[in-house]
Amino acid sequence: MSKFTAQQIAGLLGGTVEGDANAIVTKLSKIEEGIPESISFLSNPVYTPYIYTTDASIVIVASDLMLEKPVKSTCTLVRVADPRASFAVLLEAYNQLKDNRTGIEQPSFISPTATIGKNVYVGAFAYIGDNVTIGDNSKIYPNAYIGNNTVIGSNTLVLAGVKIHHECVIGNNCTFHSGVIIGGDGFGFTPNSENNYKKIPQIGNVIIEDYVDVGSNTTIDRATLGSTIIRKGVKLDNLIQIGHNVEIGENTIIVAQTGIAGSTKIGKNCIIAGQVGIVGHITIADGTKVAAQSGVGNSIVEQNQTVQGSPAFGIGDYKRSYVMFRNLPDLSSKLKDIEKLIKEK
Repeated sequence: MSKFTAQQIAGLLGGTVEGDANAIVTKLSKIEEGIPESISFLSNPVYTPYIYTTDASIVIVASDLMLEKPVKSTCTLVRVADPRASFAVLLEAYNQLKDNRTGIEQPSFISPTATIGKNVYVGAFAYIGDNVTIGDNSKIYPNAYIGNNTVIGSNTLVLAGVKIHHECVIGNNCTFHSGVIIGGDGFGFTPNSENNYKKIPQIGNVIIEDYVDVGSNTTIDRATLGSTIIRKGVKLDNLIQIGHNVEIGENTIIVAQTGIAGSTKIGKNCIIAGQVGIVGHITIADGTKVAAQSGVGNSIVEQNQTVQGSPAFGIGDYKRSYVMFRNLPDLSSKLKDIEKLIKEK
């Protein structure tokens, strides 16, 4: 991290300085692990005691934070409306500085027919195929693969080891973490007369719109026909499988180890928790929340409801059923006692 003063940071965040405006920081830290020349933030009240003991040189705090006693003389406060949001802005600025690479490293391969925008970075051992288009300020890290006829927008990060297969369309301001595979074949096979499985060619593509973040080792299969579509603002965790012809609506979040079978349509603003399984060819309404380890086997048509269980159903009914399930041993014992009394009579 470059050197920044408290005054410069306050200017970036729209905050005010309380202490030494010329205090310098060169690194980031947690407030409980603060060291000289580091910057931290205080948002969770649980960590408030650390504001009086931290050795961090600058701490971002809320404008309305009331101090019970003075902080260390070596600690300067930058007061802002929302410390967590402001620290996120700072982290983003830090990332941009850290990742501000440009140029073409060697050895790498870029097809003569590829179109590369301004200020693009291509890392060593990256492969960029025929007729690929890469927008301005995008970064293709080492060992990445970009297949023929793929389009990548501006300000998109393709981190080390990502594979984007042929004819995919990627938007602006996206991030693909290491190990992501986009546009691999969908799982398409059909049995033949000899009871073997014959592969169905997967000739569609994947379309990913702007501001999508895809975590490590997540796979998004190409469509059999048409497109697998990930809409604007979707956030995908690590280790997710998205089948062919799936469509995921805007601003939906999906957590790790979830699997979505082919041709399912998920609405916008949904939250799919970890280890959820979703069958193919169903529709999930906008605003749906699916609790962890649930199995969704039928369409969810009512918007903004929370479901849980396998098969998943309304969370209120699930909780009442679960209470009953936990009481089954006691109920069984009571039934046996009743049967015994009946027999004795």
